[in-house]
Amino acid sequence: MLRVLFVSSEGVPFVKTGGLADVVGSLSKALFDKGIDIRVIMPLYGTISLELKSKMIYKRNIYVRLGWRNQYCGIFECKLDGVIFYFIDNEYYFKREKIYGFFDEAERYAFFCKAVLESLPYTGFEPDVIHCHDWQTGLIPVFLEAYCRCREYYKNVRTLFTIHNLKYQGIFPKTILNELLNLSDDYFTPDKLEFNGCVNFMKGGIIYSNLLTTVSPTYSKEIQTEYYGEKLDGVLKARSSDLFGILNGIDYDEYDPETDKLIFQNYSIGHIEKKTENKIKLQNELGLDVSPNIPIIAMISRLTPQKGIDIIISMLDEIVSCGLELVILGTGEREYEESFTSAKDKYPSRVSSNIKFDETLAHNIYAGADLFLMPSCFEPCGLGQMIALRYGTLPIVRETGGLKDTVISYNEFTMQGNGFSFTNYNGHDMVYTIKRALNFYNDKKVWNSIIANAMLCNFSWNASADKYIKLYEKLIGF
Repeated sequence: MLRVLFVSSEGVPFVKTGGLADVVGSLSKALFDKGIDIRVIMPLYGTISLELKSKMIYKRNIYVRLGWRNQYCGIFECKLDGVIFYFIDNEYYFKREKIYGFFDEAERYAFFCKAVLESLPYTGFEPDVIHCHDWQTGLIPVFLEAYCRCREYYKNVRTLFTIHNLKYQGIFPKTILNELLNLSDDYFTPDKLEFNGCVNFMKGGIIYSNLLTTVSPTYSKEIQTEYYGEKLDGVLKARSSDLFGILNGIDYDEYDPETDKLIFQNYSIGHIEKKTENKIKLQNELGLDVSPNIPIIAMISRLTPQKGIDIIISMLDEIVSCGLELVILGTGEREYEESFTSAKDKYPSRVSSNIKFDETLAHNIYAGADLFLMPSCFEPCGLGQMIALRYGTLPIVRETGGLKDTVISYNEFTMQGNGFSFTNYNGHDMVYTIKRALNFYNDKKVWNSIIANAMLCNFSWNASADKYIKLYEKLIGF
């Protein structure tokens, strides 16, 4: 049986700040269902619920060298839906009020990477492949080659590194090379960890892993260009033969309008008229004008520049003047939060700004909205548009990364397509596309046919899991 270890800084249902956690939780379950002996290892954060912590079993503790430090490392285990999760415990590093955003991120995740490798022999699990996710795990392939490869346990272990978002790389001062990582200056060269005079964790993962993936085919090509490459395009081009784009999926059990217990009214492609009941109740709950004829356009997102928030805000008055209702759910940069709050005050019956994270409300928005807006500046994969398609809520997206791979702009001549898209990162192009979508909205026969196209799409993890398994098998053959 193929043995795979996921290493991640987060994963559902234990802790989540973004799509990475969804991928780790859903993909591991899909691989387990296909007969892979899949395990996941992550930090034991203080933010994990007491209910989930109560299911964890203490295995043992060890001490991990980190520079001059000798740090405690507890090892815990928990089995969920067949998948075994391991947790690295150190309260100094991980028992905090949030997951990220501290002054000592380099130390926290250098410890995590070192602790993962040191703790593995005590778990009773010998992975064929260590699958690392994003910059927080980028030092694992580095440490594996620098410290562990000579030991029998690690001799045949292969590594796969997945880039979920190239913008966040884990870049820290050179001083950590010796002080934290115990690495010599031989590692501080342009073909290794050096990056503009600093140490780059993600670059370490890219350079030292056996194979690389990212989360959509288009993004795998984009990051090899100067515009999207975040100054690592040269490194990625050099490894282009080892870089694969595999589209993320979504959990079709969690996101299913026929069985979703969080939405107001279940519905299916055969009974799409019931979707309207969700719309009416959503309008009521959010204090919007109540009418099945008023189109709702929604956005569920982190409020960051990546997500195209600036062009939405710049065109907000024109968007509302299209005769629609706008629903926003998410948190992020203060100026964006304040702009949407002001829009709600200006258009109280037409704009609903919900500056929070609310899983139940998110499901009800997916089920009750007509359109889903995602005009990202760049988007490695994106999950929101796939969830929206599942619920028959038609996406309006910019053609980039995974958005381009999943949303096909409707063609009225061929009657093919599952949403609407525009090419240029431009507010006027976005509004033009919104108006184009609204023209079809007024023709219910056409509109319902596009909804059918959307709901017939399949972005479950099944196909993507098969592609990962092929890569794991390729690695073992190295």
